[in-house]
Amino acid sequence: MAAPGTDVVQLDALGARGPYQTRNRLTVTDVAGRERAELSLVPSLFVDRTIKALRGADTPAPDERIGMINRAAELFATATLNGLTPDAYTHLVSRVGGTPLSVVRATVTAIAARLRRAHHSVDQARPTGAVHRWNDPLTRTGRAVWVPRGDVFAVHAAGNHPGPHSLWPEALALGYRVVVRPSRREPFTPHRLITALRTAGFGDDHVALLPTDHTTADALLQGADLGLVYGGEDVVRAYAADPTVLPQGPGRSKVLLTRDVDWRDHLDTIVDSVSGHGGTGCVNTTAVFVEGDPAPLCAALAERLAAVPSLPPEDPAAVFPVQSLATAKALEAHLLHRASGTRPWLGGEGVLGELGDGSAVLRAAVHQLDSPHSPQAAVEMPFPCVWVAPWSRDAGVVPLRDSLVLTAITHDDSLVSELVEEPSISNVYVGDHPTYWMESGLPHDGYLAEFLMRCKTVIRD
Repeated sequence: MAAPGTDVVQLDALGARGPYQTRNRLTVTDVAGRERAELSLVPSLFVDRTIKALRGADTPAPDERIGMINRAAELFATATLNGLTPDAYTHLVSRVGGTPLSVVRATVTAIAARLRRAHHSVDQARPTGAVHRWNDPLTRTGRAVWVPRGDVFAVHAAGNHPGPHSLWPEALALGYRVVVRPSRREPFTPHRLITALRTAGFGDDHVALLPTDHTTADALLQGADLGLVYGGEDVVRAYAADPTVLPQGPGRSKVLLTRDVDWRDHLDTIVDSVSGHGGTGCVNTTAVFVEGDPAPLCAALAERLAAVPSLPPEDPAAVFPVQSLATAKALEAHLLHRASGTRPWLGGEGVLGELGDGSAVLRAAVHQLDSPHSPQAAVEMPFPCVWVAPWSRDAGVVPLRDSLVLTAITHDDSLVSELVEEPSISNVYVGDHPTYWMESGLPHDGYLAEFLMRCKTVIRD
């Protein structure tokens, strides 16, 4: 709730014995530098005690867990929680994180919808030959039983977008106890979601929010059985060899247009893939590969994206993300450095749209590459930035690898088969589908349950 006489929101830690306000607090500011919240940071001893309490908690029955998640979905979307109405909450997320308000509101609806279908999503991941319970009648003749790999699941949350918070509640549906370390940039969504889950019936010792400093952060992963970590390439490298941690890094999502299609028929989808949802997500398009001359597509993309106005994030018409002026300038400098040697169509002299209050819109950038193998095609930025490269059949699948999503706009079924069989491409969308398309029950970067669960054989008399 807000501190008395101020509009500064107090975000307590949510431990195993309820809310906990610490002396060590982090000031959370909006994109213009105005204080908006105080976040309580917990020490490592508090982390250890909380995880120990979660580990010792009883697990509610499956139907009870699903019912509580369904109730939490309604509360998350409609209730006043921690003193914040849905409108006040979405405004805070927009002003602090810089995500356009329309995107935040749509994401709240999407998170609630995914929560309501959490049971469906986790069941889609269950092997068809496995049953849920050891005492299922089928185990009398021998059967695989689907069981958790542990008891406590830790999450180092993302801060670029509230959407990833729709995923980890699936662990609760599977019987885990969950502890979340929120991002300092966007602590409001996990705080609201965990408050909703507790209000819906989950015990304080079943789902916790533990903000920490960077030094204490690893204590969550060390204390939990399994962990989910969001971050950049450095995070992926750090945890790549750890079988107990699932790293979620850059998406490097791509669009491929072959010669047998007319890109003009798909321009809306390509523009939307680049800039939709603020252009900040791992599923937004980083690179477009064109069989033929990419220049006409570059010109069309630049014209469409240049027409988008620079607006503060809480404006209902805002499309592009906003950051503090200092952060925006650093991102702009990084882009201009990485874009050296490319042909700029948009953003070649900068991408900032200063708003006059200490913040700036990060406007779109369009750069043409000389080769499908140019290293810039793998450079992912937290705003609408697209690299457009020529592609040929001789280049093949190699430049398309390492993609979270690849939208292949083509009529070549043999090429599609190659793309689907390529292990480093997580999802293949064939035809006119934006790279950010997602649906409950379908894997994003695989199913989370693939990581959380395992099968063991049970036979009984």
